[in-house]
Amino acid sequence: MRNPQPEMHIERVLLQRALCAFGPHELQYVDIEIVAGAIDCLYDGGGATASERAEAINLTGYLMMPGLINAHDHLQFALYPRLANPPYRNYIEWGEDIHQRHADVIARQHRIHKDVRLWWGGVRNLLCGVTTVCHHDPPWPVLQQAEFPVRVLQHYGWAHSVGLESDIRRAYSQTPENQPFIVHTCEGVDDIAQKELATLDVMEALHDNTILVHGLALDEQGIARVRDSGASLVVCPSSNHNIFGVLPDMGRLRHIERVALGNDSPLTSEGELLDEIRFAIRYGGIGAEDAYRMVTEAPAKMLRLPYGAGAITREGKADLIGVRDTGEDAAERLKTLSMEDIELVIIGGRVQLCSDAMWERMPLRLCEGLAPISVGGIVRWLRAPVGELLRSAEEVLGLGKASLSGKQLAVPSAVRI
Repeated sequence: MRNPQPEMHIERVLLQRALCAFGPHELQYVDIEIVAGAIDCLYDGGGATASERAEAINLTGYLMMPGLINAHDHLQFALYPRLANPPYRNYIEWGEDIHQRHADVIARQHRIHKDVRLWWGGVRNLLCGVTTVCHHDPPWPVLQQAEFPVRVLQHYGWAHSVGLESDIRRAYSQTPENQPFIVHTCEGVDDIAQKELATLDVMEALHDNTILVHGLALDEQGIARVRDSGASLVVCPSSNHNIFGVLPDMGRLRHIERVALGNDSPLTSEGELLDEIRFAIRYGGIGAEDAYRMVTEAPAKMLRLPYGAGAITREGKADLIGVRDTGEDAAERLKTLSMEDIELVIIGGRVQLCSDAMWERMPLRLCEGLAPISVGGIVRWLRAPVGELLRSAEEVLGLGKASLSGKQLAVPSAVRI
């Protein structure tokens, strides 16, 4: 995939008059100077002057937050509809059922080139303010390219699941100690799902770098074992609800030190990560402050991300998102955020997404390489070859049939010159 226009590397960017979130409830007006993709200086109270070499964006009226971290996704399934006829008892039962009931849908989706499907997974995350995503699948060359729209975790070990992995012990042993080992565990409501933690333990794969995904069938003894091992957990509440009719018991799972939130894939989830956050707060017993930490600092620690991930801090990577300032702190603002609210995404100091309103504020050089796309009628400018991506998808799915989380995709007929 190629970006639609050649881009110029901008060495210095100054974000002026921004109200910045330094935590779920900590707000401060600062100017942010970005140099070579990292936050070089934070000027208290604003008032910094752009040098001749810096491009400046006036962010008056906007709240800047750390880029969100999606702790669990399957990027290649971004264009899929939800496939389920619930309730099921475990993920194996669900998988067997959808391959029988929806073999035609699955076959059609797989006719789209895998690179294209993965790119749409990146775009889906970018649109909702995700700057780093954990893809639960083997590494793939396109995910390692600098042009991919979001950061994708590169250094990790993995197994699909306890039930479907032939040699968990080997998969874990091949994972360096300083990297996370990620595996679907206890995804279901029956004895098969519940016994998976013991299997993981017997296979010597339950340690402080282990990340369990789902953990729905964990009982009190299992939760204590996870806590004692130092392992972490990623919950995907809407996915669990949509295929099992049950939500994670966050009252008990809070005993695990590190718990993050993932949106899983459109095959089972409510939507993208912001949809998942709203669902988790409304139905899943997760408070706004906890939700904020579950998509910023918690996954940053669990996934062993570089310094500054999930935060706005000097010398950290300049991964930031901008939304309208409504007078609320970041945790309260997060409770109602949707894709429509994400008006600016900066990754490594480079603008990856902007709204029409944000476009008007930006120097032309920062806009070079952005292309427009309509998602459910909302227009965003993305650093992605959206025209090529949409043509490739529609060649298989049909004109006007491509969508992300039920939102129709289109290239706007009238674009800027």
